[in-house]
Amino acid sequence: MAEPAENIQPEDATPGPLEAAVQGATAGSGRAEGGLTLHFALDIPKLPSLKALPTWTHQQMINGALIAAVAALALFIAYGHFTAGSETAKEATAGLIRPNVATDFNPTIDVPILGAGTYVDRLASVIGDVNLGANVFVAPFASIRGDEGQPIVVGDGSNVQDMVVLHALETYEKGKIVEANLVSVDGKKYALYVGKGVSLAHQSQVHGPAAIGDHTFVGMQALVFRATVGKNVVIEPGAKVIGVNIPDGRYVPAGMVVTAQSAADALPAITSSYTYAKLNDGVLHVNEQFADAYLKLAEGGAAAAPAEH
Repeated sequence: MAEPAENIQPEDATPGPLEAAVQGATAGSGRAEGGLTLHFALDIPKLPSLKALPTWTHQQMINGALIAAVAALALFIAYGHFTAGSETAKEATAGLIRPNVATDFNPTIDVPILGAGTYVDRLASVIGDVNLGANVFVAPFASIRGDEGQPIVVGDGSNVQDMVVLHALETYEKGKIVEANLVSVDGKKYALYVGKGVSLAHQSQVHGPAAIGDHTFVGMQALVFRATVGKNVVIEPGAKVIGVNIPDGRYVPAGMVVTAQSAADALPAITSSYTYAKLNDGVLHVNEQFADAYLKLAEGGAAAAPAEH
């Protein structure tokens, strides 16, 4: 008598494609509705030795390629995660610092130099032959372009605030130095020179040939062009200084336009009763802390807690 149909076993007990897919994709066991038991197994296919590569089947080669691709992707992700922190810190610390392009008026390629403790916001731009001293703070959207007139120097402890523009006329043309577009400071020549402890307030412009002496304040939206400004000077907001030399310790009233040397020589002296006599001291204090704190934060440190008063 024939055996009951439910006891008949197939001659080949090898799992079919569907069974193999289920076994290879899942792990564990469970019981489906109606009493059917499903068995799951997670199994990474074992490949023959690499020495036997010529004898691998087509499927084994596909499996090997997939395993290699997954491993390569994992390494790439791990490497990107490892390097992302350092690159982000570098970008945040350095801002948009990059070399100039070669032209007939500037054939050399130069990269900006930053002193110790100097912070350039990542939204600021510093290009070409620019030397920023120590502990300089460059705020967002400031532009310092040493790609036409060169060099441009900003001294220790100075600050270049939001939307300030520092640029200069060409200092090299047809193979020769353009002396008329250079200024001399302590025996050295510059396209644009900003001394130590100088504050360049929001939206001010200093366009070379020009030089700004130590501890001078250039107010918001003020302009200095083809001029030299002495030490401890205050140029109030909106003033224009063009083609003159401002003596030490003077101030230029707000909105005044100074284009004659006689007017520059007649500017009032700064005394203790002058409203802005100590203005630059407070501005320097704030921006020195900005340079230090933002630099630490960009390098992965914590922002310092405000001091108690």
